[in-house]
Amino acid sequence: MKNVQLRHSALLLLTAAIWGVAFVAQSVGMEYVGGFTFNAVRFLIGAIVLLPFLPLSHRLDPSLSAASSGRNKEGGASRAASRQTLLAGAAACGFFLFAASNFQQFGIKYSTVGKAGFITAFYIILVPIFGMLLGKKCSPLVWLAVALSLIGLYLLCVKESFSLTRGDALLLVCAFLFTFQILAVDHFSPLVNSIKLSIGEFLVSSLLSGVMAFIFESPSWDAIYEARIPILYAGVMSSGVAYTLQIIGQRDLNPTIASLIMSLESAIAAIAGFFILHQSLSRQELLGCLVMFAAIIIAQLPWKSPGMKTDSVTA
Repeated sequence: MKNVQLRHSALLLLTAAIWGVAFVAQSVGMEYVGGFTFNAVRFLIGAIVLLPFLPLSHRLDPSLSAASSGRNKEGGASRAASRQTLLAGAAACGFFLFAASNFQQFGIKYSTVGKAGFITAFYIILVPIFGMLLGKKCSPLVWLAVALSLIGLYLLCVKESFSLTRGDALLLVCAFLFTFQILAVDHFSPLVNSIKLSIGEFLVSSLLSGVMAFIFESPSWDAIYEARIPILYAGVMSSGVAYTLQIIGQRDLNPTIASLIMSLESAIAAIAGFFILHQSLSRQELLGCLVMFAAIIIAQLPWKSPGMKTDSVTA
C-alpha cells in the first residue's frame, strides 16, 4: 500500500508542476480570447487528446477491469449501473471543473500569476474541513499545516485596508469550487475508469464554457489561433495530462494529503511567473508564500498517534 501511495503522490506532484506552469499559459491566453472561450477550447482539446488512449484505459485500472469482468457475468443491470455512475461522475466533476476554472481564469486577469496560484491553493484549508463531514480524518500535523496555510493566505491576500481585490475574491471562490471538484474526484475515481471519467469531465466543462462564451463573449477563430500556444499547453498538458493524473493519483490517498501535494502548483506558478512573465511579489506576499510552502512540507511529515502501529498522515 505504501508503494502505491508513493507512486500516486509522485503523480500528483507531476500534476502540480504542470498546473503551476499552466497559470502562465492562462494569463497569456487572456490577452487574446475571453475566459469562457479559452476554457471551452482547452477542455475540448483535453478530451480529444485522451480519445486514442481509450483502448488502453483498462490497463490503468486493472482492479476496475477485473470488477467489470465480474459484472459482465452478472448481467446488463450491473453494466447499466456502472454507466450511470460514470455519467454522474462526469457531470459532477465536469460542472465543478467548469465553475472553478472560469472563476480562476477571470481571477488571473486581475492578479499576478504567482499570487493567483497561492490563492487558488486555499483549497488546502477547505478540503479537510469539508472532508470531515464525509468522515475523512487527518493527523494533528495536517491541521497545523492547515492553520499555517491560513496565515500564509492572509499575508498574501489582505492589504493594509483589510480588503481583498477583485481578482482575489474571484480566486477565493475558485478555491471553494476546486475543493468540491477534488472531493468529487475522490468519490468517483475508485468507481469508474480514469480515462473515461476524464473525457466526460472535459466534455461537460467544455460544453458549459462554450455556452457561456457564446452568451457573454464573441468567439472567433482568428483570436483562438492567436492564442494557440497557451491554449494548446492548457489543453494538452494541463487538461488532458494533468487532470487525468489527478484522477489516477487521488486513489488510495486521503483527499487532504492529495490537495496539499497538488497545492505545490502555487509555488511553481510563482516561480514560472517570475522567470517567464517577470512578475514580482511584495515582501509581505513573499512571506505569505514561504509560510504556505512550510505548511505543505509539515503536512508530509509522519505522525504516530497512540495505538497506531505505523506512521502515516494518509490514514
